[in-house]
Amino acid sequence: MTLEMHPQRWGDPAAAETLPENVHALVDSIVGTRPTPAVDDVALPPGGLHDEALDALRAAVGTDAISTDDDARRLRTRGKSTPDLLQARRGDLADAPDAVVRPRTHEDVAQVLRWATDHRVAVVPFGGGTCVTGGLAARRDGYAGLVSLDLVRLDSLLSVDQVSRTAVLQAGMRGPAAEAALAEHGLTLGHFPQSFEFASVGGFAATRSSGQASAGFGRFDDMVVGLRVATPIGDLELGSAPANAAGPDLREVVLGSEGSFGVITEVTVRVRPVAQETTYEAWSFPSFDAGADAMRHVVQAGLRPTVLRLSDETETMVNLASQKDIGGEGVTGCLMVVGFEGADVAAPRAAVTAVLTDSGGIPLGEERGRAWLAGRFHAPYLRDSLLDVGVLVETLETATFWSNRQRLYDAVRTALQAELGEKALVLCHVSHVYETGCSLYFTVAAPQAEEPLAQWRAAKAAASDAMIESGATITHHHAVGTDHRPWLAREIGPVGVAMLRGIKSSVDPAGVLNPGVMVP
Repeated sequence: MTLEMHPQRWGDPAAAETLPENVHALVDSIVGTRPTPAVDDVALPPGGLHDEALDALRAAVGTDAISTDDDARRLRTRGKSTPDLLQARRGDLADAPDAVVRPRTHEDVAQVLRWATDHRVAVVPFGGGTCVTGGLAARRDGYAGLVSLDLVRLDSLLSVDQVSRTAVLQAGMRGPAAEAALAEHGLTLGHFPQSFEFASVGGFAATRSSGQASAGFGRFDDMVVGLRVATPIGDLELGSAPANAAGPDLREVVLGSEGSFGVITEVTVRVRPVAQETTYEAWSFPSFDAGADAMRHVVQAGLRPTVLRLSDETETMVNLASQKDIGGEGVTGCLMVVGFEGADVAAPRAAVTAVLTDSGGIPLGEERGRAWLAGRFHAPYLRDSLLDVGVLVETLETATFWSNRQRLYDAVRTALQAELGEKALVLCHVSHVYETGCSLYFTVAAPQAEEPLAQWRAAKAAASDAMIESGATITHHHAVGTDHRPWLAREIGPVGVAMLRGIKSSVDPAGVLNPGVMVP
């Protein structure tokens, strides 16, 4: 049975915990804390679909595929960004769908889209619900209703090609289920974003997800070789070869489209053998700049450790405070985590060690690297604990070329600090690297204002302006959703906007697929 996340918190309700005492003390001394409990027993607005439309939907996909009860609707309301949680915590679930539809097959999905077009009902594809950019809060105005198209029943490994090292996964498979199914064949996908425990394969594709092992395995879109997509005008089958010159690659059109152009039902991915050896280690660098240069030297030397992650000075300080049991001896400046997985990690590890040493790095051994690995999916639970004590916490990310990294870093930090005040903590790390550049992932902690939602939106807008004005992208792997739409238009320009709108109007002429999401 698929584990459901709490409607007002992240993840497994049984895994929730209070803020660790040492972290609470650190945050209280810098940011300040106060109790801010969530509202209990949040009521939902009544469902708005007429009986005639519901009867037609039941006829199309079966009564057992449809739920209109409050529990199902509540669990499919919005995603898990801090704005989403702030609204839910104050008792606002106004974006709840009128019904939740759980199709069993690709053909069921196609039937739902035909029904939605006929009855002008908005459809929000739902994978794991981990979206952090407003991508599950579609526009309702002008529609007869809104349904959540929950792909949870499309949860099978359909086939494995051991010769080509590819596998076909249904889009509703969650990360752990996909890995378990592939492991039975001695294979792994190797995609482990922080949302891994709850996010779905279709969601990985629809948002261009990037996992924590991206340095070695690439982003999820790099892993996709084929797609099956249901659209309101028919089916789309993509991926007859690993690469082609048959015009623009339409896989790239679907990847990152967030359910606006169609519903991904099957994903063909490249897979690899399960690693025989794994090792994770930590390094110390005197500054964020020095550590980033070391990362650049590694990737430009053609080396690809599985994980390559660097925290700036502030994030390193917070991490050290939360890992007192490991000890901080020998740690100065900035922490880097480097991981290796494969049949034999000795040679690549030695090559990377040589580059990092030449770049001024100090090896700290494996204990801290293993600690990072053990806690890599825990951070979202910590966010809930901080929200409980009046600390506004949220993340945002971007990417740029190496030569622009410092300019972008300074601009975003300055914008966030100016909006959130001197008591705000702004942390940053690099966890996705390329020969030509890297991503910057920021975490912000600040005292909650009386209106924390407005507080964060102002800060987010200032940071997003800084990204665009610095010549960077508005998002590296969190996708566009509704939060980034205004800045996407600035990033791609009027011709780019026209192209996206043209595709949307062609494949979804009634505009029922995730209206208001992604397309400017």
